[in-house]
Amino acid sequence: MFKVLVSDPISDLGISLLVEASDISIDKKTGLSEDELVAIIGEYDALLVRSQTRVTERIMTAGKQLKVIGRAGVGVDNIDLDAATKRGIIVINAPDGNTITTCEHTFAMMMAVARHIPQAYAKTVSGVWDRKSFLGVELRNKVLGVLGMGRIGSEVAARAKAFGMDVLGYDPFLTEERAEKMGVRKATVDDIIAEADFITVHTPLTPETRHMIGKEQFARIKKGVRIVNCARGGIVDELALVDAINAGQVAGAAFDVFEEEPPAADHPFLNHTQIIVTPHLGASTVEAQENVAIDVSEQLLHILRGEPFKNAVNMPPVAADVMNKLEPYFQLGKKLGNFAAQIAEGPVKEIAIAYAGELADVDTQPLNRQIVEGVLAHHLGSEQVNVVNALHLAKNRGVNIVVTKSNATKGFTNQISVTLRTDNEERLVAGTLLNGFGPRITQIDKFPVDVEPQGHILLISHDDKPGIIGRVGTLLGTRDVNIATMQVGRKIVGGAAIMVVGVDKGVTKAILGEIASLPDLNNAKEVHLY
Repeated sequence: MFKVLVSDPISDLGISLLVEASDISIDKKTGLSEDELVAIIGEYDALLVRSQTRVTERIMTAGKQLKVIGRAGVGVDNIDLDAATKRGIIVINAPDGNTITTCEHTFAMMMAVARHIPQAYAKTVSGVWDRKSFLGVELRNKVLGVLGMGRIGSEVAARAKAFGMDVLGYDPFLTEERAEKMGVRKATVDDIIAEADFITVHTPLTPETRHMIGKEQFARIKKGVRIVNCARGGIVDELALVDAINAGQVAGAAFDVFEEEPPAADHPFLNHTQIIVTPHLGASTVEAQENVAIDVSEQLLHILRGEPFKNAVNMPPVAADVMNKLEPYFQLGKKLGNFAAQIAEGPVKEIAIAYAGELADVDTQPLNRQIVEGVLAHHLGSEQVNVVNALHLAKNRGVNIVVTKSNATKGFTNQISVTLRTDNEERLVAGTLLNGFGPRITQIDKFPVDVEPQGHILLISHDDKPGIIGRVGTLLGTRDVNIATMQVGRKIVGGAAIMVVGVDKGVTKAILGEIASLPDLNNAKEVHLY
């Protein structure tokens, strides 16, 4: 018999699989303090929680028999993943359980903002019969821009097609082939800004997506657009949105999420007649609450019974001898993948990983996962991607993973090369570990370099001509950007070259544009590595 503790309120239907299992003994004890959990957790094989219970390292240390922790929901920020991984405890969640309910809430918000439903209701129940003030618009024949074509965005797009809408889809991993299969037009963010009558966002919140619709975009946005956000607060610049509505550029908005939740009492959304708000209800349906519990219960059973499972969010156990060889390369691998993702243009179609040297004789699966996680995390965010689900997410998004190995050392004991192939180009980043120096990037595309993968890095493509370094240094100096390191890589004198500049702080897009416009410079990008 396996013993399972349910420490947060979960419906009986949600855990019916566990209740009915002949090899499971289940206890429901909610509202326990950390001390109370520590006192009893030692007798349980599994712990099932929602968001109330904080599963700390102290609790896991006391859980000598714990094999799995299940989170009936998507986020796992209430669980110490590092502590679980160190103890070989598998943590699972339910990433698909709220897909449909969030999709449907998005459509409810879209309909509400199109037809002024909350405003009309409020006026009607106040005793005012006013049909003239609430002239709405149809969805049919309108252009819907979907920013983020993952699980939820794809479901929204499918329903929009049924409403007769023309759908533009943007996603860093959306290829022409996948877009065609879904019946949507593959678009850029700028395309959606220019053409969409409605815009809905379904991306994670990352440094790349924060304020992806901001003051600059509102200045160019199609007049009369309506914006819906049921994803994450911060993707749309809230204050810039209010200004755009007041200026008549945006017709209305419907938000289920805020940059800070709950919002302040004086938040401009709360009293604006053209903005509809709800208190983060995207996943708040009976079905969704039950579905996430059912999904986690099913996977929890598989794990306890030693059967194949999915949706683990931490590192699975790896043989100690293999881990000892690979673990020093984990940080390097993740940073190589992340670096490559930040410099590659277009949807990633293939991630090619090449190992040279002693690593060719080792099972590199755990390291492969680190590299793929680094690639995907740039676009999807570290909250959604981890070393266990990275390969699964890549497969779902049509990204092919190719791994090759060679015993040739290429001048290093070991070298890892990561090549990203997109619709537009192919970019390569390679690196190794140097004794006494740690991770180093040794090659970018065809150019040999020696770069510490850390902090703010400017990658500048240019022609190998005298004066280039001086012009770049002078420009950065006048913009109060301090240079920490600088080096140049080239293959032949006078040919194409790259400059890799480490700076003490991030630079603006305007400064990058100034650098790229200097004579004999072709392109400038900034890479953030932490």
